[in-house]
Amino acid sequence: MTMLPDEYVDGLYAEDTQLKATAEGIRERGMPEISVAPGYGRLLTMLVRMSGSKQILEIGALGGYSGICLARGLGAEGRLISLELLPEYADVAMEHMRQAGLGDKVQYRIGEALGHLEKLGAEGATFDFFFIDADKENYPNYLDWAIRLANPGAVIVGDNVLLRGRTTDPLKQGPSVLAMREFNKRMASDPRLESTILPAYDGLAIARVKDSAAAKV
Repeated sequence: MTMLPDEYVDGLYAEDTQLKATAEGIRERGMPEISVAPGYGRLLTMLVRMSGSKQILEIGALGGYSGICLARGLGAEGRLISLELLPEYADVAMEHMRQAGLGDKVQYRIGEALGHLEKLGAEGATFDFFFIDADKENYPNYLDWAIRLANPGAVIVGDNVLLRGRTTDPLKQGPSVLAMREFNKRMASDPRLESTILPAYDGLAIARVKDSAAAKV
């Protein structure tokens, strides 16, 4: 029987025992099993390392799976700030980060992401890399803030941009679908960004904030 492309590619790689343990920890606690796909987890690590990013902002921690992937790409001075709505999820994420030997690289901020983004803006914080994987209706708002808080050349990544086929189905008109379509359109057309969208797994949008001063808002 012919394998699906995602299954074929995943089968080429040895199982990552740390990420497997993290996924199992998420499952055992009854948390949603919606972490970034393994292939995109590897990509996140590569993108962080290749871009030389030192300051990462993650919007949506869940159980720490993507946080591990992001932090693995950081150098010795790199740091990750992760925004998570639920304190119990942040606790699980920190446990998994510590088990991966990366607990010293992450700071969790608990509560509504938009409020924390406003505070980060007021603090004058800027970042080299953004990973967006939280409530879908706010993806366009998170993109606004990512551009606002971005250093020139920063990378912005958004997960689940296909919403398991709902984004491409014209009959689907729910608020999450409409927000994701807006996010995808803006990632593809905003003049401050250069980008691509990968259709594998559940879709991943990747953009680079242009170096010019016009990239800042």
